[in-house]
Amino acid sequence: MASVRRARKVAVVGVSLSDCGRTDSATPYDLHAQAALRALADSGLGRAAVDGLASAGLGTLAPMEIADHLGLRPTWVDSTSVGGATWEVMAAHAADAIAAGHANAVLLVYGSTARADLKAGRRTAGLSYGTRGPLQFEAPYGHTLIAKYAMAARRHMHEYGTTLEQLAGIAVQARANAFHNPHAMYREPITVDDVLGGPVIADPFTKLQCCIRSDGGCAVLLAGEEYAADAARPPVWVLGAGTAVSHTAMSEWEDFTVSPAARSGRLAFERAGVTPADVDVAELYDAFTYMTLVTLEDLGFCAKGEGGAFAEKDRLTVGGGLPVNTDGGGLSACHPGMRGLFLLVEAVRQLRGEAEEGRQVRRPDGALPQIAVASGTGGWFCSAGTVVLARD
Repeated sequence: MASVRRARKVAVVGVSLSDCGRTDSATPYDLHAQAALRALADSGLGRAAVDGLASAGLGTLAPMEIADHLGLRPTWVDSTSVGGATWEVMAAHAADAIAAGHANAVLLVYGSTARADLKAGRRTAGLSYGTRGPLQFEAPYGHTLIAKYAMAARRHMHEYGTTLEQLAGIAVQARANAFHNPHAMYREPITVDDVLGGPVIADPFTKLQCCIRSDGGCAVLLAGEEYAADAARPPVWVLGAGTAVSHTAMSEWEDFTVSPAARSGRLAFERAGVTPADVDVAELYDAFTYMTLVTLEDLGFCAKGEGGAFAEKDRLTVGGGLPVNTDGGGLSACHPGMRGLFLLVEAVRQLRGEAEEGRQVRRPDGALPQIAVASGTGGWFCSAGTVVLARD
């Protein structure tokens, strides 16, 4: 399939995080505002330039409530909600809208006080799926989200011989990347023995193989090429994006070892006109260690069944062959809920050369990375969105 050429080039011109980690005194609206204002400041563009807004996860009318809170009156909005892949899917929608001239500058913004709400008793740790639709056949058995991921991981282990040590090593490497990130929630180095020796949450996952719970928010501003010329930071270009959905009921998932990233990634790379071999840094959704492993396979960084071996020998660390989740990921840095937007922020910062010393990715010749991929996963491998970004 030939790559798709956009009529108008689209760039990320601003990114930012809100306060993250532990924010007991903040509301989700505070974090949305912090992130949005900081991203606008990062871009150097005024608020008047923003005519598009994408938001999900907060409010009865998510984009309208956030727009009102930020003092925006957009003429293009998106509230697509497909779990952790939401933000890559929204970025794809926004890039298409900008390329077609339906919007000029679209702000993607997210904020959540998941940790603080749980601590204060304002919410529970579980998700309520109700008993209607396809999930009514699983709900009576207490089939939790983590159990669905655990089943998939066990199937991969059965099919391909993936080991507990290989899965644990992914958590160890994420923590090694977080060590150099002053904003990461957990930075203390860990070992494979530490991971495997922890309490089992859902076999085969121990505690350190599961994402942390944090507060936090972030924002990404995409704009047309003429706006990029006036931006305060070097633009990062959207080369291509792809989206895909799979299943909700586990009984409808054809293969537990294949995620929808196999389709979203193929589309994104084809549209970008590049291959996985061209990628310098990858930011992948990692609510559990198995997510990283299977997404590496499905995006084409290694063959199906080889993810465990591919991730060994510190390959995923900042200095490794394919740096993955360079901020520490959801396993160590932050995970306030739908983390997909954080993947885009980190990918942009890596391409702009703005990461702190010790976690800035460099090519073998010392040059900054040229191409990054951000790939989000939603639900229990129910959805995927993949975005390919480049410096030039």
